[in-house]
Amino acid sequence: VQLQASGGGLVQAGGSLRLSCAASGRTFSSYDMAWFRQAPGKEREFVAASRSSGSTFYADSVKGQFTISRDNAKNTVYLQMISLKPEDTAVYYCAAGRVVGYYSDYDRYAFWGQGTQVTVSS
Repeated sequence: VQLQASGGGLVQAGGSLRLSCAASGRTFSSYDMAWFRQAPGKEREFVAASRSSGSTFYADSVKGQFTISRDNAKNTVYLQMISLKPEDTAVYYCAAGRVVGYYSDYDRYAFWGQGTQVTVSS
């Protein structure tokens, strides 16, 4: 599976962005998909997951602010981000895997996109 993330950019605090992650292959619907982010000097952290079952999960820090969705017909997962804050500034990565166990552990995902930069100015 190859993943291509897009949609990042520079936005003012309070603004919105929608990230997209397009996947190759014919078995997209069978994969658990997730977004992680990594800010400078910090470890990569879980943001949101969309399981193949349809369930979605969020980090506490983004609940009510970010929404993950997927379009299996387009092999694409999205991350809608609203009310952005400077602390949301990071490189955002999409990931795919057939996860057994904790969906929030980055080492459970086998495939990663290249990352897209999100910068929120104050």
